Amino acid sequence: MEPFILIIIGILGGLIAGSMGVGGGIIFTPVLFFLFEEADIENSVQWSIASGLFCTFTAAVMSTIRQRINNNIFYKEGILLGLFGAVGISIGKWVLTSGYYEREQFVVFFSIILFYAAFMMFKRGRDKGIEADREYAEFGARSAFVAGGIGGTIASLAGVGGGGVMVPIMNLIYKQPFKKAVSISHLGMSILILAGLIQLAMVEVSGSGLSPYYLGYVDIGAALPLAVGGLIGANFGTIINHKINRKYLQWGFAVLATVMAFRLLWGVFR
Repeated sequence: MEPFILIIIGILGGLIAGSMGVGGGIIFTPVLFFLFEEADIENSVQWSIASGLFCTFTAAVMSTIRQRINNNIFYKEGILLGLFGAVGISIGKWVLTSGYYEREQFVVFFSIILFYAAFMMFKRGRDKGIEADREYAEFGARSAFVAGGIGGTIASLAGVGGGGVMVPIMNLIYKQPFKKAVSISHLGMSILILAGLIQLAMVEVSGSGLSPYYLGYVDIGAALPLAVGGLIGANFGTIINHKINRKYLQWGFAVLATVMAFRLLWGVFR
């Protein structure tokens, strides 16, 4: 597929992600999966997850930089989360490349994530209250082990950053303020996804991806235009976010996520 078309798709994905406040992986990985499937690429699940993680990595790094500029960075907690997340993503990578994780397992797993995201967005859209400020609680190694381990495993099995799971765990279970939890998650994702990318780039693969520019299962040629487009679209999406009622944006994403989940299930189990 032409890079220009991938950039356009990336911009659309970025607009959705930026306007609705969700991670890019939940948009880009299904798009890549459809593209790899359409091109009849062998091991399309592994290609789409690894390449989707590349897109998510660029977004996580940029988000971490923005957190640093805004003086909302928590190095110790973020590094702890990233290190334990690297362990989780290594476990998930072993499952991903074991030969037992194929199209059906991926689609079911990712669809569950989409349904979960849709439910949470719909629930938040109905919530008229504002989260009360919390005091900064301690976020140590034990907390990072649980949140990072779960987030990292999910990241390598779904091609998402894991923030959609780690942030609620930190916010609801470990009583971290939402703003702090998001910042820790961005830095943690940058570390754990990098660890996953290195491992997936070192895997020996048979055949090739959508482009001739790939390392292991990481199709840089296909992922880079999506990532660039995503960053462009996310900036405009942020503007849209401030101009449209939050409730309608969240309900819109809930509908989109539900449709994508059913589309994935229909494409594999029809």
